[in-house]
Amino acid sequence: MSQSDEHKDQEEKVEDIDAGEEQLESDEAEETSEESIDDVKAQLEAAEQKAADNLEKVMRLQAELDNQRKRSEKQVSDAHKFASQKMVEAMLPVIDSLEMGIQAEGDLDSIRQGMELTMKQFESVLEKFNIEAVDPKGEEFNPELHQAMSMQPCEDQEDNTISMVMQKGYTLNGRLIRPAMVMVCKNS
Repeated sequence: MSQSDEHKDQEEKVEDIDAGEEQLESDEAEETSEESIDDVKAQLEAAEQKAADNLEKVMRLQAELDNQRKRSEKQVSDAHKFASQKMVEAMLPVIDSLEMGIQAEGDLDSIRQGMELTMKQFESVLEKFNIEAVDPKGEEFNPELHQAMSMQPCEDQEDNTISMVMQKGYTLNGRLIRPAMVMVCKNS
């Protein structure tokens, strides 16, 4: 064998070794690539499962919030519908008393006494619900509580004093429902 043939053989062996190493590297790369693909697939599946779980939680919370909103709306609606129920229940005995007074027979004094008792019942119902009468005779005129119907000279009272109450006013928990209709003194 000549030197050039030996050299060729050695080159071929080196090429075979290089080719073998490349093949090994390629095989390892394929295995690593397959392993990384499997890892990525596993991570993807885990992420998809977590996303599905979160979506389910969000949908449940959304349904729960919607149910809570509906319950709250119903409670508010019921509160508006039946807000005056207690007052109506308290007024029924007053109505019963008035009906008995209408049917009553007898002298004027006994009927008047019955009406006074009914009026006391009615006033106790108003008091129970924080409804107060505004009866300002002799007080100074206050446009926030009183409505002046007219002015008249009054020698025995000062200017801007209420001399007569034509109709009582009423407040509910301190808030004016109806102003008192009054006559105010004006001396000058």
